[in-house]
Amino acid sequence: MPRHRTRRPALSGLVTAAVLLAASAGGTYLVVRPPDDASTAVAAVSSASSPPAVTGGSEEPEVDLDAELADALAPLADGADVTVAVLDTESGTGAAYGDGAYDTASIVKVDILAALLLQAQDEGRELNGAEHAYAEAMIRRSDNTSATELLKVIGGEDGLDAANERLGLTATKAAHAWGLTQTTAADQVRLLEAVSGTDSELSPASRAYMTELMGQVEADQRWGVSAAGTGAVLKNGWMPRTTTGLWDVNSIGRVESGGHTLLVAVLSRGHATKEAGIALVESVAKAAADVTGAVAESR
Repeated sequence: MPRHRTRRPALSGLVTAAVLLAASAGGTYLVVRPPDDASTAVAAVSSASSPPAVTGGSEEPEVDLDAELADALAPLADGADVTVAVLDTESGTGAAYGDGAYDTASIVKVDILAALLLQAQDEGRELNGAEHAYAEAMIRRSDNTSATELLKVIGGEDGLDAANERLGLTATKAAHAWGLTQTTAADQVRLLEAVSGTDSELSPASRAYMTELMGQVEADQRWGVSAAGTGAVLKNGWMPRTTTGLWDVNSIGRVESGGHTLLVAVLSRGHATKEAGIALVESVAKAAADVTGAVAESR
């Protein structure tokens, strides 16, 4: 996912380069350097009795959205094992909290469908009747048998890894037991970008099909990132771990919030109950949307 942590005014290529250099050195303000061919003019005015007026160099403090998000989540997380990434698709503003790989549970079903559609595209064909039926059941009802069957169709975990390489999911590793596939919140936002954006390996027809199914999940599964806005297009995952008895609870999707389209991914684990996990995921998703929206509104 693009890591646009700061808010900046529109800049020329020259000034942008200077800003990036300043940021890498830990600076918090815009730094503007004149081009080399302006050195003579600068020297000429330096001997004047009054200093030259500076134009076009207004400074604006940077906003570290990751830090803002961490502050917002501090009273919510309270030691919980959770990570979130959010991206405003219009402004490119984004933020992330937490890192490391988490079990996907059933959110991997979006990934499996993306891999199936990529293969069908490569073969120049439409999904057959059985594949359509499996896809609908897998996304809308979160049917596990359908996910297992489609994982076989795409070539198992190797097929899923190959599709993820094309989709830019660099930190996701498929597992034969698909719910134990490892992923990050940033990778899940990249997957959502592939589904929602135009710069994607997925064709417009494939993206429309995935969006349609994710917008029609059963009513009792429309929790999670839907708390962050309206018109949710989503997929959730929940799974008790047999080794601990504790729950993984995840949610990924697209919502409309404050006139902006947001892609949100929340991954969590270690919950005593599924309900506790859902409550945390929803509060984290809402906080992430609020932080991103507040910056967008101030631009």
